[in-house]
Amino acid sequence: MGKYSILQCASPFYFPGNKTGVLLIHGFTGTTQSMRFLGEQFRDAGYTVTAPRLSGHGTTPQDMETRTYLEWIRDVEAALADLKKSCSTIYVAGLSMGGTLTLYLAEKYPEIAGIMVINAAVDMPEFQQYYEKLVQEEKRFVDGIGSDVKEEGVKELAYRQSPVKSMEQLIVLMEEVRERLSLIKMPALVFSSVEDHVVPPVNSQLIFNGIQSEDKEFITLENSYHVATIDNDKELIVSKCLQFMTDTQLNQF
Repeated sequence: MGKYSILQCASPFYFPGNKTGVLLIHGFTGTTQSMRFLGEQFRDAGYTVTAPRLSGHGTTPQDMETRTYLEWIRDVEAALADLKKSCSTIYVAGLSMGGTLTLYLAEKYPEIAGIMVINAAVDMPEFQQYYEKLVQEEKRFVDGIGSDVKEEGVKELAYRQSPVKSMEQLIVLMEEVRERLSLIKMPALVFSSVEDHVVPPVNSQLIFNGIQSEDKEFITLENSYHVATIDNDKELIVSKCLQFMTDTQLNQF
């Protein structure tokens, strides 16, 4: 924790429930606030739900710039290990970089029952070029990418500035995950907003084509921007995820 205090609504959350657990992972510069609606709906359906706060998130950009993608991996692996203590079946869902981390877990832990990725990032060449330009210009922070939401009056709790050092960490994570997509064989839902001003929608298609899951579905979100978990399509995401988890568990027997 150190010297940084956690912003209101940015804390991790945990909802105890049945023996099926759902791990929710928020995005780059974002917070657990973006995953709370999903978490509450899954809780109400009886599931055990956990959403960790990624290191350096929900505090200050100065805190975030000192963190590495390996810490973010450790955060989600720790949350997964905790869920395993009380749950025999586990699903993972993530938004944006949270989706990238979901894919990382799926590549490493084949026992995960299913994954649900929402506007996940695996290949952003323009983002990389922008990062390289910022390094040349010796920029430390740039305008943030948060709150790309279509629904009026809805705001994502996210940093107004992105640390340039953290952009590099995301680039390295994306590359590592992208190269191992073919290891993913568990059931998967891939959600993709038609209009996304943060992660090019082609990423979702790359993920869908790259994973080797026999049971996989591509779902287009017509009425949301990047942070779809708090946007107009949030109920659609919930209903699709709940149906997916019910169906995949029935298929196991």
